[in-house]
Amino acid sequence: MQMESKDILAALGENPSRRDILAHWDPENEAFWKKYGERVAKQNLYTSTWALTLAFVAWTMWATIAAQLNQVGFHFTDNEIFTLAALPGLVGATGRLIYTYLPAIVGGRNWTFISTALLLIPLIGLGNALTDTTTTYDTFVLLVAGIGIAGANFSSSMANIGFFFPKAQKGLALGINAGIGNLGVSLIYLTAPMLLGASFGGLFGEPLMNAAGKEVYLQNVCYFWAIPTALTLVLVWMFMDNLPIPKQSPRSMMSIFGNKHTWLITVIYTCGFGSFIGYSAALALLVNREFPEVSFAYAAFLGPFIGAGVRPIGGWVSDKVNSGSKVTFYSLLLMLVACFVTMLGIQAHNFALFFGSFLVLFFSTGFINAASFRMIPFVFENPVHASLVTGFTAAIAAYGAFFIPKLFGLSYATQGNVIPAFYFLIGFTFLTIIITYVFYARKGSGIKC
Repeated sequence: MQMESKDILAALGENPSRRDILAHWDPENEAFWKKYGERVAKQNLYTSTWALTLAFVAWTMWATIAAQLNQVGFHFTDNEIFTLAALPGLVGATGRLIYTYLPAIVGGRNWTFISTALLLIPLIGLGNALTDTTTTYDTFVLLVAGIGIAGANFSSSMANIGFFFPKAQKGLALGINAGIGNLGVSLIYLTAPMLLGASFGGLFGEPLMNAAGKEVYLQNVCYFWAIPTALTLVLVWMFMDNLPIPKQSPRSMMSIFGNKHTWLITVIYTCGFGSFIGYSAALALLVNREFPEVSFAYAAFLGPFIGAGVRPIGGWVSDKVNSGSKVTFYSLLLMLVACFVTMLGIQAHNFALFFGSFLVLFFSTGFINAASFRMIPFVFENPVHASLVTGFTAAIAAYGAFFIPKLFGLSYATQGNVIPAFYFLIGFTFLTIIITYVFYARKGSGIKC
């Protein structure tokens, strides 16, 4: 039972310690929230968001390196290259199924510190491996799989931050954490071209030479981003907290799978975030295959930047208009149109049409991701169940980073073009629109979200 405002403030006294504030944590209590909770919650949110941004940098880093390998002396087949590009998505998504529960077990601050520190191992390992063209494919598989675990940080971060904020502000808070965190994808695409050509006075080692005789520093991408990752450990320890989160028994954890809404919400979020992260991983490779005459290195960041940048706006809109389901529904319609026009751009070999519609597609994913996450605490009134469902849906959706690049590769291998893959993606989007409308957006659906 929640304490009355005067009771909780009386229990805390005039100068409560941070530990006392956390022990009496009650964000739905307006007096507590204004006097103590909001400041602590925002400190955790901002620090968690930056740590998550770095995790997304690490998770999608390999997509900026993979296309360069054979140009500087490595000798991998197309299938090996595409497999390496998809591997971080597979590992990250699978890791999310476990990471969701760890903040409750070891503490939010503790796990953020541990999961961020773990990224340093593959970052430094890959930096070393990329300086030697005799590095074997199996070695890269192990290191790329290791960096893929960065994708799992999203589930633990979201599961942790959700408990700090009152229900009325969860949409914006989760939108900031996820949206700015997602900007890590755009950040690595923006910085990688510059890092690949920068010598840094030989600080990170000698370059490799590409076919055009240009120096390329593949290792820079890894070594450079290892530095802020290490420094962030200090911020996590100073400004985050281990909020007491109810620990769940295995039976309680499994109870969410008997609820049909767990699966329906998962389909919706997979269509949004799975598309965002999958297209982010595959876009540069797709442009290289379909529009080889286009220099795309410094434009690759735009799509992820738009998709991540509008996510906090999507959360804010969903909170304000109290219609996360409707925002999700109309955003899915926009995605359907954009996906269809993108396919037409490929068929017409019209880069402007292709890329313009792709940017609209990314825009729609930002709103879908924020609005569908905002729906969860309204569909699942138990906050613990809502947290578990948030983590589970995030895990399944992350497989988009694996399946979309593999789907494109399979389509090229079996059909000679990518159009069949887009037919599949359009069909899945249409199915998601039907689910969203029937169960959540239409009048009489029975759920006000």
